Amino acid sequence: MSLGANDAGKAAKMLKITLKHSTIGVPKVQRATVRALGLTRLNKAVVLPDNPQVRGMVRRVDHLVDVEEVTE
Repeated sequence: MSLGANDAGKAAKMLKITLKHSTIGVPKVQRATVRALGLTRLNKAVVLPDNPQVRGMVRRVDHLVDVEEVTE
């Protein structure tokens, strides 16, 4: 029985998240979420695993970031 998470034939899905709008004037919770994603400056991009935790964080600040799916 295959669990699917560590299959050798499948590439892990990742999300490339880019900060596109400033966090000036946004609530503290959203600023903290952007910082927890590893985004510190405008146009900075990070690649994070595609999992429910990261997706939930992105959903909270989707008006500030751009998200692309990448495979690595």
